[in-house]
Parts: sequence; structure tokens; C-alpha cells
Amino acid sequence: MGIGIAQVAATAGHEVKVCDNSLEALEKAATKLRNVLNRLVEKGKMDREKADGILGRVRFCSTPEDLGESDMVIEAIVEDLDAKRNLFSHLEVIVDEETVLATNTSSLSIAKIASACTFSHRVLGVHFFNPAPLMPLVEIIPAVQTSGEVLVEVRNLIDAWGKTTVTAKDTPGFIVNRVARPFYGEALRMLEEGIADVATIDWAVKDVGGFRMGPFELMDYIGNDVNYTVTETVFREFFYDPRYRPSFTQKRMVDANWLGRKTGKGFYDYGENAVQPEPNRDRELGEKIIRRILVMLINEAADALFLNISTRDGIDLAMTKGVNYPHGMLAWADKLGLETVLKELDELQAWYGEDRYRASVLIRKMAAEGQKFYPEKVLESQ
Repeated sequence: MGIGIAQVAATAGHEVKVCDNSLEALEKAATKLRNVLNRLVEKGKMDREKADGILGRVRFCSTPEDLGESDMVIEAIVEDLDAKRNLFSHLEVIVDEETVLATNTSSLSIAKIASACTFSHRVLGVHFFNPAPLMPLVEIIPAVQTSGEVLVEVRNLIDAWGKTTVTAKDTPGFIVNRVARPFYGEALRMLEEGIADVATIDWAVKDVGGFRMGPFELMDYIGNDVNYTVTETVFREFFYDPRYRPSFTQKRMVDANWLGRKTGKGFYDYGENAVQPEPNRDRELGEKIIRRILVMLINEAADALFLNISTRDGIDLAMTKGVNYPHGMLAWADKLGLETVLKELDELQAWYGEDRYRASVLIRKMAAEGQKFYPEKVLESQ
């Protein structure tokens, strides 16, 4: 992630320093950047002069002290609150008082990270999505301490880098990692219940639902350790709300070091001679699977809007640009009809007797009043 963000900034013309206390990690990062740019040149997507210019603007260093003259520092270290707070506290005595300190955290409290700094007004979240050079979305998350001037300055800067920015409230998971929890969680729940196997659930989500990747494919791509940690963090930070409860199945994958593509085995086997399982292409079953995941995603998006995590357009933009969903969840809710969404959520809650399936107050209100999220337009059929 760090070298990806560096590539984005250097492509926009900035002088960039990439810092890591591991010389091996720095060497790998430098090699990766050269390889990426060389491939772009080979494919005719970038000329040699531009690629060399980007490489020339990126320097590598092994201590935070080398960052002293930076105008902005974007932290992309391990997703651990204490580690991030310690780093920010250390950075503050190195950089200028006006240097912006940004964290790329995907789920941790920006306010808690900022509180490690005396000049906390210049701290905020700048959450890129992997791979940073390709994914257009960046979530901008001000802490309660962040000054309005810093928020505007940073959002304008990232916009100038050609990214699509949305501002999100400093709550666990922000927009994307909050709204997307049911994409993984409900798929895991159906697997555990024996409703369908991994291949069938992925098939239903892609072929019936129109998503680019199935939940198990995506968890293997992200890394089960990373995905589980985000889920665990959101669950804890939401005071153990059952909507975000992690899965024992995924925890056991992490325990076994079956992390996905990076370890060669996850929900799928990535070995050289591995034979992938065939899905059950029962259309009725596929509809059942995707509808259950979909109403849970819609419920989460509606609740995010109800709690002012972001705007209607910001939430839908985040999900289409950040995780490539075929439609924004609020627009999709209009397509299905809020009365239908509410009915299916209420049926799930009645059947399971769990608060996990409780419908958002906003969905109840809008369904009762016959409202739509987008009264000005109609979502086209897939």
C-alpha cells in the first residue's frame, strides 16, 4: 500500500520519500515500483521519460528522521492502534508544526491516533484502496480535532491527484469497510449454516448479483488475516454490535495460516495443480443467496446515511468506486423497493431472533412513507 501511494503522489509531480525500518522491505518496494512502471511502458500506457521521471522523484529512507522537511506524511504501517500512536507521537517532534499527518487506517479511530499529537489539528485519515494507483476512491476522514482548513487542503490535494474523494465521519470502518461487512459476514454465515458451499455462494454473487468478485474470492485476495482483523476491529469498536460479529470459520482460516493467495491456500487452493470446486448453478438458490447478502448491505448503507456517516451520494460513490459494486446500495434499494427490503429483513430477524438482522430506522420510516433514496431517477435494470 505504501509504495502504491508513493507512486500516485510521484506521478502527480511530488518529490516523495518512502520510509521503512526494514531494508529488505525497502528493496522490495523499490523493485516493485520499477517493475510496475516498466510494465506500463511495455504496454504503451506510459512513455519511458515519464516512468523515469516518477522513479527519479521517489527516494527511500530507513528512519522517520529523514522525513523532517515533508509537507505531508501518509502513514501506512501495520493496522495497530498503539503502533500508529507511537509513530505519530514520534513524527510530531521531527516535522514542522504545519506538516499534515495522515493515516491510511481502514478502521481505527482517527481521533485516538490524533490524540497522540500536541498539534492534533493537522491529523486526519486519508484511506486509499488497494492497489492505490488503480483504485479511484480515497476516503477523507477528519477527526474531531482536525481543522476545517486542513480538511479542505487535503481533499483538494487528493482530488488533484486524479482520485475520487468522499468525506466520512470518524466511525469504525468509515464508509466502505462498514457498509461492506455483510458482503463477507453473511456469506460466511450461509456457509456455516450449510445453505451453500464457497463456490456456489461466489457464483451467485457474481452471476446472479453482477458483482465482479465473490466474497470468498475477495477475502482470499485481500487476505483472511486482514479481512478478519478489520471485522474484529469494527465489531469491538461498535461495542460488540451483533451485526458485525466475526466468523469462527474465518478465524480458523487465520489460525491455520490459510490466508488466501499470499499463502497459496485460503477458501480456495492456489497450488499449481489445484482443481477448483464447481458451483451448484441452481438459479433459485442463487437468488436466495444474493438477496440475503443484498438486503444486509442495503441495511448497512441506510444506517450509515441515517447516522450521517456521509451523504447519500458519498455512500453510493464509495461503494461503486472503492469496491467496484455494480450499483450503489441506496440506488439498489430503490430498485428492489424499500417495502421489499424491510419485509425480508424483518423475516430474517423473526426467523433467527437476532439483532443482527434488525432493520435501520431510516428504512422503516421511508418504507412507511413510500419514499425513495433517489426520487429524481430510476435505476436501470441489470
